[in-house]
Amino acid sequence: MIEVDPDLNADIRWQLIERITASPPFQKSTRLRDLLRFMAERTIHGHPQDLTEHRIGSAVFGKPDDYSVVEDSSVRVHVRQLRLKLHEYFDGEGRDETCIVEIPKGAYTTVFRTVEQKTTTPPLVDSTSDGFSPWIRWLPWGLAVLFLVTTLLTWLRRPADSPPAPAPWPLATLFDQRNRPVRIVVADINYGMLRLVDEQPVTLERYLSPSYRSGDPISNAHPTAREARVMKYLSGSLLTSYADVVVATTLIRLTGNSNDRLVIRSARELRPRDLEEGSFVFVGSPSSNPWVSYFQNKLNFRESEGVVGESPKFFENLHPMAGEQAAYRGLVFTGSSGEDYATISLLPLPNGRGNVLILQGLQQEGTEAAGLFLADATNRQKLQQALGISGSPAQPTYFEALIRTNAIAGSSNETTIVATRVLHP
Repeated sequence: MIEVDPDLNADIRWQLIERITASPPFQKSTRLRDLLRFMAERTIHGHPQDLTEHRIGSAVFGKPDDYSVVEDSSVRVHVRQLRLKLHEYFDGEGRDETCIVEIPKGAYTTVFRTVEQKTTTPPLVDSTSDGFSPWIRWLPWGLAVLFLVTTLLTWLRRPADSPPAPAPWPLATLFDQRNRPVRIVVADINYGMLRLVDEQPVTLERYLSPSYRSGDPISNAHPTAREARVMKYLSGSLLTSYADVVVATTLIRLTGNSNDRLVIRSARELRPRDLEEGSFVFVGSPSSNPWVSYFQNKLNFRESEGVVGESPKFFENLHPMAGEQAAYRGLVFTGSSGEDYATISLLPLPNGRGNVLILQGLQQEGTEAAGLFLADATNRQKLQQALGISGSPAQPTYFEALIRTNAIAGSSNETTIVATRVLHP
């Protein structure tokens, strides 16, 4: 909570803020109360330059000074919620206030607007004049009572606003009571393109080396000027795929009232120490998100390929069960039509201090299909049935599932479960 200048308490605008934050719509959210108080205090004191998204994130939410507002949308999410709560207050308990607080869209300043109060006095009716009966004088009051009763009945019968639903299984496993952020690590498309240009597989260790990220080491000892420019561009920029964007937005929509804890990171920004604690969603396969290879030895279905850039990738089934294939080959390249495969895996961190959800497709169509599969409640129920679990287990059930999708011109469709495994790490 912000420290308040004692002189501020005498300001009628601040008194209004205190009434608002003490009202029922704000009782369940300390963050919204602190956010409104900070924004109002800066506005009243005439310091609008402090009301930037980055400044609010640091002052109210305790974000580090170097955090990125592009990747962390928590301030924008809470400001949208604050606008709704203000409307709720002034439509209910604060409907008789003479001043209204508003937050204009696209801004982080509070606007105080005076409301004109209009009072009307019912005209007196002389019951002895014009031959009207005495009950005429009560007619306006009767109509007012009828209107009030009708309005009250309509309000009582309206459907209650449902609170945002919590994250469904298996996403619920990623959210703990400590309210730690869940990092969605999207693929590094530049890394995948560098592999194709170099025509060599790359280990996670080499991917993390400064020399590789500078674009210097390629197999061709004497690259052309064009090759050198391409490598320099690919090593110095951050790009991800359309499939990863679809998956990220799907997860944000699915996580309901927990989506403000989601943080999107590029695979290139992650460091090994980040995996010591927390929860993660890794999007993409080892050929586009090398961090997935960190967990490959725990999985039964592993991405494999022959000659980089020439051979189609496939999932190797290390221990085939009855009716299963030893390998599942997907599309030759993204954007084509046919069958592609993906895996959905839930694992613990090696030290057990967090959980990891991996959504990896052989091509982008498979990765997109994995995210859309989890977005469908029927698919989630089928997956639980295949794993022999139900509801949201008290303890995490770790698993991997191989799914197949029919892709048409780059768009995934008709996703089905091919095989599942319950993991015992």
